[in-house]
Amino acid sequence: MPLTDTTIRSFKPADKPKSVADERGLSIHIQPNGSKWWRFRYRYGGVAKMLSLGVYPDVGLKDARDRRDAARKMLADGIDPGATRKASKAAQSDRAANSFEVIAREWLDGQKDVVSEGQQEKTLARMENDVFPWLGVKAMADISAPDILSVLRRIDERGARYTAHRCRGQISQVFRYAIATGRAERDPCPDLKGAIPSARSGNFASITEPAKVGEMLRSFDAFSGTFVVKCALEIAPRVFVRPGELRKGEWAQFDLDKAEWRYFVTKTKTEHIVPLASQVVTLLRELHALTGHGRYVYPGRDPKKPMSEAAINAALRRLGYDTKTEITGHGFRAMARTILHEELHIKPEIIEHQLAHTVPDALGTAYNRTKFLKERKVMMQLWADYLDKLKTGADVIPLQGNGAK
Repeated sequence: MPLTDTTIRSFKPADKPKSVADERGLSIHIQPNGSKWWRFRYRYGGVAKMLSLGVYPDVGLKDARDRRDAARKMLADGIDPGATRKASKAAQSDRAANSFEVIAREWLDGQKDVVSEGQQEKTLARMENDVFPWLGVKAMADISAPDILSVLRRIDERGARYTAHRCRGQISQVFRYAIATGRAERDPCPDLKGAIPSARSGNFASITEPAKVGEMLRSFDAFSGTFVVKCALEIAPRVFVRPGELRKGEWAQFDLDKAEWRYFVTKTKTEHIVPLASQVVTLLRELHALTGHGRYVYPGRDPKKPMSEAAINAALRRLGYDTKTEITGHGFRAMARTILHEELHIKPEIIEHQLAHTVPDALGTAYNRTKFLKERKVMMQLWADYLDKLKTGADVIPLQGNGAK
C-alpha cells in the first residue's frame, strides 16, 4: 500500500532498523533513534543499488516521490543517478577548494615574507569587508568581469574610489596566482580598464576656511555614533596625524601626564612625538575609562583590533560631508598646515616637523623627532585653543606665538 503522512508519523522506532515500502522503489527506513530516511532502490547495469533521498519530515512524502521520479527518469535515459550524485558532490567540493576566498587567503599567506605586517592586515581587511561577501564563495572559473565590476562599483559609490582601484589590483593578483597554480585560465580584471574612473590625484579634500572649520566642529556635537568614534573624530583635527596612525594608536604610546604621544611612523621609518593640547588630554582621559584596559585607544568591534580605516570618513559622511569633495580624515592635515601658516603665522618648518614630513633642512637632516619640540608644544596648544574659538563662533584674531615668524 502507498504510504501516507499519517502512516509515516505513526511509525515508532524499534530495537533494529526497519524499512517500509512506498511504491516504485521508494521506501522509508526507521532507525532505532527515531530518524526516518528515504531510500530509492534501483538496478543499474544489472547491479542492485540504493540512493538516499533525504530525511523525513525535512523531505516530505511528495518531495521524496518527486526525487524518486527524477531518478527514474535518469535511469530511463541510461544514467546512473547514484554515480551522478557522487560526481556532483565531488565537483562541489572541487569548486569550494577553488573558491575565490580560499585562493585569496592562500595568496595572502604567501605574501607574508614580501610585504609588511601592516600592509598584509590592510589587504586582508579590504578583502573581508569589500570582496569576500560577494565573491568569496564563487569558484574562480565562475567569476566574470561584471561580477568584479559590481564589487568595485559598490566600493566606489560610498566615496572610496582609491580603495576600489586597490581592490581591483589585488583581485587581479589573486587571479594571476590562481592561473600560476593551475586553478584559473584567465584574469578578467584587464577587461575592466576604465570602468571605474581614475582616483582623483592631488591633495585630499580639505576645509581651509576658518568659518567653515568652525561649522564642521560644531557639527561633531550631533554625531550619534559610538563614543570611541566620536572621540576619534574630535581628536583627529587637533593632532592632525595620518588616519592610519590615529586609528592604530596604542595606550602604551601615550604619556598623558607629560601630554605626549610617541610612536613609529611606518611611512617615513621615523620615531615621532605629538605634543597633546590640554583639550586632547581631557578627551583621552575620558576615553581611557572605556578602552584603557585594552591595547588600542580606538578599538573596533573586535577589541583586539583597531577601529576600521573607514571609520572617520564614514562618520564625516554621516554628518553630511562629501569625503570626495569636502573633507576626509586625511584632509585634517592640509587644514592644519594651511591655517597654522596663513592665520596663525607659524613657521613652515615647525609645521612640517609636526606633520612628520621628511623635508631636509638647511643641514640636510630629513627629520628629527625632538627638533622644535618646545615650539611644537606651544603650537599644538595654540591650535587647539584656536579651534575651540572657531567652534564657538568667536572672532578670532591671528596670534603671534613662539613659533611665529
